[in-house]
Amino acid sequence: MPVSWDLVADIGGTNARFSAVAKGDLTSTYEFHHSVREYPAFSQLIDILREEIARVTGWASPPQRVCLAVACPPDTDMIRFTNSHWEFSREQLMAAFQCRQVSLINDFEAVAHGVTELQFNDRIQIGGDAPRADKPVAILGAGTGLGVAALVPSRGGYHVVDTEGGHVDFAPNNALQMAVLEHLLKQYPRVSLERVLSGVGLVNIYSAIAKIRGKTRQLELPAEVVSEALEGTDSVAEETLSLFCDVLGSAAGNLALTYGARGGVYIAGGVVPRFQDFLLASSVRSAFENKGRFSTYLNPIPIFLVTRANLGLLGAAKKLQRDEELIHA
Repeated sequence: MPVSWDLVADIGGTNARFSAVAKGDLTSTYEFHHSVREYPAFSQLIDILREEIARVTGWASPPQRVCLAVACPPDTDMIRFTNSHWEFSREQLMAAFQCRQVSLINDFEAVAHGVTELQFNDRIQIGGDAPRADKPVAILGAGTGLGVAALVPSRGGYHVVDTEGGHVDFAPNNALQMAVLEHLLKQYPRVSLERVLSGVGLVNIYSAIAKIRGKTRQLELPAEVVSEALEGTDSVAEETLSLFCDVLGSAAGNLALTYGARGGVYIAGGVVPRFQDFLLASSVRSAFENKGRFSTYLNPIPIFLVTRANLGLLGAAKKLQRDEELIHA
């Protein structure tokens, strides 16, 4: 009898991560990783992926269900990625995978589902008290773009609020941040928060601060900015990471106020783990609480830095599991 299995994916602007999951068992998984840039179209990857899964798992039958977490709005006929060249339709996916069900969710909806599965060792608490189980949770994370979501407690356990909150306006709150905004407005007609809090955002901040400080050297890759900041070989890179942490803390505080997130604020995404120790030693917590009269409101709210890898894959699998549970409830 063919094995019953599901395929889940977390597809961003840079990386496409997949996991073949034995149906109903989140612990029985096989992961596969591909670069988006290597494939002009997503359809070119599908046959390669199915061959990989069959070779590694022995599961030659099509998946029963497919859940793709995508870094763009998921509720349109055509899925067009915000930060990559890929696009496809739900009908194309069902034909290509030969499955009976395709679910498309926002990548940070998947991250939110994944947060509900985190264990104590999967996160680091940055200030605050114990989270309130009866209050909302806010989640944000920088990668190729900036993702934002929330978890709201309900009788069924929780409800995910998936958003495009990464595209709100960047709101500077000190002189250097305002100078950075002025620099970026010469490059972009509008500066969203994602233009600062993302991999590209690191380069944007670096370019702005270099101009402000009268430096001619320019780093072009996020990894270069992080590396030179951590090595202490470039003062502009160090200032860039410090400003990034300040803006991240401020944005997290804004989300806590917006959602009433006394269940905690989770920082996920692929960028921050590259400089985890720098973040922990930064002013991210003071920036989080720096909300004037509402500093006392934010003081007990914990920030959690997610340390578990591939949280989006876990969340996409949890989404399928939860859908099944709700059907049979």
